[in-house]
Amino acid sequence: MTPLEQLPTFVIRRTSGWRLLDFRELWAYRELIYFLTWRDIKVRYKQTAIGIAWAILQPLALIVVFSLFFGKLAGNATAGIPYPLFTLAAILPWQLFSRSISESTNSLVTDQKLITRVYFPRIIVPAATNLAAVVDFLVSVVLLVGMMLFYGMAPGLSVVWLPFFIVLMLVTSLGVGFWLSALNVEYRDVMYTIPFLNQLWFFATPIVYPSTLVPEQFRGWYGLNPMAGVVEGFRWTLLGTAQPAASLLMTSAFVAVFLFFTGIIWFRRRERTFVDAVGGGGR
Repeated sequence: MTPLEQLPTFVIRRTSGWRLLDFRELWAYRELIYFLTWRDIKVRYKQTAIGIAWAILQPLALIVVFSLFFGKLAGNATAGIPYPLFTLAAILPWQLFSRSISESTNSLVTDQKLITRVYFPRIIVPAATNLAAVVDFLVSVVLLVGMMLFYGMAPGLSVVWLPFFIVLMLVTSLGVGFWLSALNVEYRDVMYTIPFLNQLWFFATPIVYPSTLVPEQFRGWYGLNPMAGVVEGFRWTLLGTAQPAASLLMTSAFVAVFLFFTGIIWFRRRERTFVDAVGGGGR
């Protein structure tokens, strides 16, 4: 038997709600992050005939529907870009965001057995749902590339800014996911508001219409929706549309970063109550 003196000693300290992420701790639990992400991917496509190909078929079906019903609404405001391609460049980041907030909201409740039995950084749970959505996003990019080849369009030099908008997309989805998942643990009403929130946010984002159709007096407020900056950025970098206004991008980036850091702070402040709240069914 191992002498008692040689056994490792673990000291559990109460975490500070104002401290941000402990990256060393997250790295130590990297295998759990991988497991939860891979589990979410498998559960999503379990017992489906075509599996992850749905990541391509879903946006394809959407652009067909949008082209039929909203194509005439956009008119000539798409700057000569075919409407299906114009819409697809917006659908891809939107689907990642929509799926992330939908699934991360209920993620802590879904994994309550794991949360109540072992310790690990709880923020891993909503983060894993976002990583799973990234896999879908990467697969659906194949459809975007194929349609760009079909229409004979190639990105210009502005494509070098695409990584910035991808990061902005991820920061936004993670920030909103942290807020909603922590709130849903205590107030299960949150999960019932997600379908309405998704629909409202969808029409507040220039997906089926160009932002130029928004009345001039409201465009100053448009940047408060960080997904507006993401969508406009994707179209600019990939399709060569007009460069988004600097004020729009700066406002979107500020709101996204604000949601991200305040989401982490709120999540960590409530983290120590998750076990009791999940076990007790919330409020």
